[in-house]
Amino acid sequence: MAIQFSSDKEAADSLAQAYQALRKEIGKVIIGQDEVVKLVLTAVFSQGHCLLVGVPGLAKTLLIQTIADSLDLSFNRVQFTPDLMPSDIVGSETMNQQRDFHFVPGPIFANIVLADEINRTPPKTQAALLESMQEYAVTVAGKRYPLERPFFVLATQNPIEQEGTYPLPEAQLDRFMFNIELDYPSYEAELQIVKNTTSDTKPSVSKILHASEIQAYQHLVRRVPVADNVVEYAVSLVHKTRPGTERAGARATQLLEWGAGPRASQHLIVGAKCNALLNGKYSPDIEDVKAVALPILRHRLVRNFKAEAEGITVEQIVKELL
Repeated sequence: MAIQFSSDKEAADSLAQAYQALRKEIGKVIIGQDEVVKLVLTAVFSQGHCLLVGVPGLAKTLLIQTIADSLDLSFNRVQFTPDLMPSDIVGSETMNQQRDFHFVPGPIFANIVLADEINRTPPKTQAALLESMQEYAVTVAGKRYPLERPFFVLATQNPIEQEGTYPLPEAQLDRFMFNIELDYPSYEAELQIVKNTTSDTKPSVSKILHASEIQAYQHLVRRVPVADNVVEYAVSLVHKTRPGTERAGARATQLLEWGAGPRASQHLIVGAKCNALLNGKYSPDIEDVKAVALPILRHRLVRNFKAEAEGITVEQIVKELL
């Protein structure tokens, strides 16, 4: 049963408190990744999916497992390999002792699905995630099976070793709300990580939110009012990324092959709404749009040869357009 609030203001205050409690619990295990934790939780409350990109050993998998532990949700992990088949993810029909076919659900049937090293499996298997991410259902042998809500795909990717990998196609990248890059921890944070992980004590993470509460907060985020100038800023920002168009930014025309599509505009507004609520505000402003712009646009812009030859990154281009 969904949680009940007397007003949206009360619900917004409750979400801000729950977010602080979540950060405290997750902080028992994950040290020094505050911005990453905030973005993943923003995606959770915005009904979005996340792609986490980072070198091995930065606790990408542990981060997702810890977030799953702090939310009272079912969790499955899929280790993507070159021999993984679509049926290994979505499930398959098998014959029982009575010689009747019945459907055996795959690991996709969970609230949180960790797709570990998603670029290590062929496109056919990567595509098995597409319907579930967009339609919240899978189709097997012509029959549609809905997934339990809330549902999130949190995928990880290693940017170093590209030999023998299968880069995600643009159409599938566009399904991810955020592309979050994890960097090395600071010296102080790594000292704390080493102290915590080389002792015999293992911190326990309490469950802060249940499925019905998360769904109530997801609906709340959608109801947040947005001023017209904020919507106009978000849509204008996306139009600036489209080279050769009427509203294109000069740098975008110089450095980009392709810009972001309408889904980026939608994510900018929903992400800004959620960012405002998590910061204790009741309506987003332009600063909230800017706060989520980089992880939303990072994987939607395609640089041209000039930008690649000059070593200009997508992050630099986005910062110039903001």
